[in-house]
Amino acid sequence: MARPAAVIFDVIETLFPLDPLRLRLAALGLAPLDLDTWFTRILRDAFALDASGSFRPFREIAGGALEVLLAQRSRPVERAAVEDVLDGFNTLDPAPDVAPAFRRLAGAGVPIATLSNGGVEATRGLLDRAGLLHHVARVMGVDEIRRYKPGREIYLHAARTLGQPPERLALVAVHAWDVEGAQRAGLVGGWCARLERRFHPAMGPPTVQGEDLVAVVDALLAR
Repeated sequence: MARPAAVIFDVIETLFPLDPLRLRLAALGLAPLDLDTWFTRILRDAFALDASGSFRPFREIAGGALEVLLAQRSRPVERAAVEDVLDGFNTLDPAPDVAPAFRRLAGAGVPIATLSNGGVEATRGLLDRAGLLHHVARVMGVDEIRRYKPGREIYLHAARTLGQPPERLALVAVHAWDVEGAQRAGLVGGWCARLERRFHPAMGPPTVQGEDLVAVVDALLAR
């Protein structure tokens, strides 16, 4: 099979790790591991709303999930403090493997796009702040179609937006569920192992995989 006509990257955790938010959660009296619990619940609640035919913006879902977690941990639920944590999403720094992976694709003449469960403008701001926006041909997000990944329709929306059949596109992510959703929609799946370490055995397998984004991109370019 040919190399992809464009490569689409997931954003949160794939390009921008969440670890810096642990300090903001600590200011609310939460433990470091509560970041993992919180983000998992954000995704769970987004998936549940999507499955039920409802849509709420990412920030609203994230704020609600944090309020519930604080209540369960017997911590005060103060809206200003919750907003401060949510604002931290706008200050995340890229993982070290992002810039070299982008440069590999740019050097090979393969367009880059992003597809996030967050909003388009928030993603654009992160990429711009990190000095990466000039590499990205198209920034896409759930607010364009009001559907969350891994729903099939959002990957097909990305394909239509990029003017390519799904099989000519690759989706790269650190989440097995995202790769699974993309492959079910007909895209090539590229899984980066630096977060989960093991691809979920009930899913996949991914079309290509690597320890970091550079390795995944190299595998895609070698097709």
